[in-house]
Amino acid sequence: MTDFDTLVVGAGIAGLTVARILSGEGGRVVILEARDRVGGRVWTSRADGDVIDYGASWIHGVDNNPVADAVDAFGMRTVEFTVGSFQPGGRPIAYYSPAGTRLNAEDTERFVSDIHRFDEQFRLTVAASEPGTSYGSAVEAALAQIDWSNQRSMRVREFMRHRTEEQLGVWLDDLDAHGLDDDAIEGAEVVFPDGYDVLATSLAEGLDVRLEHEVTRVQWGQAGVSVDTSRGRFSAERVVVTVPLGVLKSPEFVFDPPLPEAHEKALARLGMNAFEKVFLQFPRKFWDEDVYAIRQQGEAGRWWHSWYDVSSTAGSPTLLTFAAGPCARETRKWSDAQIADSVLDALRKLYGDRVVEPQRVHVTRWQDDPYSRGSYSYMAVGSDRVDHDDLAIPIDDVLHLAGEATWTDDPSTVTGALKSGHRAAEQILGRAVPFEKIWAEPGH
Repeated sequence: MTDFDTLVVGAGIAGLTVARILSGEGGRVVILEARDRVGGRVWTSRADGDVIDYGASWIHGVDNNPVADAVDAFGMRTVEFTVGSFQPGGRPIAYYSPAGTRLNAEDTERFVSDIHRFDEQFRLTVAASEPGTSYGSAVEAALAQIDWSNQRSMRVREFMRHRTEEQLGVWLDDLDAHGLDDDAIEGAEVVFPDGYDVLATSLAEGLDVRLEHEVTRVQWGQAGVSVDTSRGRFSAERVVVTVPLGVLKSPEFVFDPPLPEAHEKALARLGMNAFEKVFLQFPRKFWDEDVYAIRQQGEAGRWWHSWYDVSSTAGSPTLLTFAAGPCARETRKWSDAQIADSVLDALRKLYGDRVVEPQRVHVTRWQDDPYSRGSYSYMAVGSDRVDHDDLAIPIDDVLHLAGEATWTDDPSTVTGALKSGHRAAEQILGRAVPFEKIWAEPGH
């Protein structure tokens, strides 16, 4: 006899989702969470009266999206902000040439048209690519099929490099050619003026969540499971492990016995990225009016190439940029002040003396977080979309894995996390469960 039917490791969106469904069906469920809060990589700071999402920020496409439905059900406020998926168009974007001058409407339209034309060829190139082809190689192969000048090709090549960095936090030569196959956005993108973590705290209501219970070992077998935590051992009939891929791959998180071979191989092929947010809050706005994003072309944008005006949600004039891939790794040991100085240097090349010193700087440190070890997963070269599915195959109906890295169509997203938790619950219950069960009150 065990104290619980199901142990859930991790109180992120995936863990909260599976626990909420199972609890609603009468299951005895406990969530073991290493942090002192729920939400995992959904984390909102409210220091100094500002609302800043350190983790997930966007819903990338609200159409037919259960996350959007949950947000509506919980009464969360949203603001439409459709530039979060590194689109060439979307809401108004100010593009700056390599020389630091803003592109006029005609030049911007020509550049955006080139991206759309390239994307058409790129889809064909990726579909015909051999296994093990990198995203970077596919970009070069697609450019070779289009008769453009070197300068024109360079602008598109830069855009694709920045797309992989900003979408997945990885250098384009380290990403599999199919790594962004799921990059279609259905409907508007939205952000949260009251913080994305309201979703997590709403999902957690009524659940048995044990905070500051760091799990180090999961022992499993046909007789059930036992889990070692920093505050003792828990046992149950089954366990659902929802920790980030970076933790799954770390030697400090032990499965006893090890995962089956198919799971181990899938885990080895997928990668955990290097991706950090940099928020700069200013006493006044000095950048372009009526734009949602600023993008720098050329070598000047090698690191800091895109800034987003998130003032409407942050509460004060605020720009958000990203340290991604090589930039994130190289600046990992820099202080917040050093990073801010580097970003400000890049902004001064566009706006000169109009740039003012920020009042506050916020830099995330997901690479150094022992409970995530990166921001989110990506398909490393040689991986396959089926690797996500292989991670989610139930093991003897005793051990289940869930989380954004285990979802094929929307990996690396809150949507993927929620859907994976829903799937795990369905696997355990042995039947379909309406998504509405996720936001229903436990027991209803």
